[in-house]
Amino acid sequence: MEKIAFLGLGHMGEPMARQLVAARHPLTLWNRTPAKADALAAEAQAEAEAEAEAARGTSASTSTVAVAASPAEAVRDADIVITMLAGSDAVREVADAILPALRPGAYWVEMSTIGPDTVKELAERVPEGVTFVDAPVMGSTDKAAAGQLGILAGGDAAGVEHVLARFGPVTRTGPLGSGAALKLVVNTAVIGGVALVAEAMKLADALGLDESTARDALAAGPLAGAVARAFATDVHFGSDLAVKDVSLATHTTQLPAMEAVLRHFRAAAADPDVVHEDVARAVTHIRTRDLTRRDS
Repeated sequence: MEKIAFLGLGHMGEPMARQLVAARHPLTLWNRTPAKADALAAEAQAEAEAEAEAARGTSASTSTVAVAASPAEAVRDADIVITMLAGSDAVREVADAILPALRPGAYWVEMSTIGPDTVKELAERVPEGVTFVDAPVMGSTDKAAAGQLGILAGGDAAGVEHVLARFGPVTRTGPLGSGAALKLVVNTAVIGGVALVAEAMKLADALGLDESTARDALAAGPLAGAVARAFATDVHFGSDLAVKDVSLATHTTQLPAMEAVLRHFRAAAADPDVVHEDVARAVTHIRTRDLTRRDS
């Protein structure tokens, strides 16, 4: 099996890395906060020892999971490098470290949400002999934990599709950068839909409607998916991430409706009680927000 380096164990990266641990891929982890990588490696070692003891009556077994002290160390012997980081700046910083260390024949699969412009910028820096693939994901932490993310793979992904399928179904989107582009389109629609549901519920509040009645009516209509996401409490998608994604979209072309959505989520992101909470908290913020003083 290929040696895989997985860089970034945040809210999405950690459950994704667990899918590779479960598949027994030789895996090297790196995370900016080492404790997360250490904990996952220790857990994998304990599972390997328990399985060995159950099978052969001995606990002498070694996990296939290692922890690297730096990004460059993590990727040096890797056949496949996967990055799942917070945004463009984090990816650029890690790229500075790993690009000189990537070996010829390796694949670098970039799975963060960074937009097609950053993908193209990075592609120009990838050394000869290394295949660069952009493969952002659809879904949040619940789908990541279940191995049911949607993978949007742009570029020459044939050599890594079997690994990407560990995270969920893979859609080949076209040339390099097309995965990032489609992810931007999908996220814009989802975030816009969530904001629309929040405003619809604000209108229902103003009209004195029963909350559950209004919510059920919306859930029975064309916004059903957005309603489910707007009221989800078991997934992580902070308002700061929404601001990042919508900003990428509104910098690409004129999107007046999404500019208004961006103002909503910027206000929610400025509230320390909302930014790192589930999306339902952001919806509550939009429903109760006082618009008498307009944001700049």
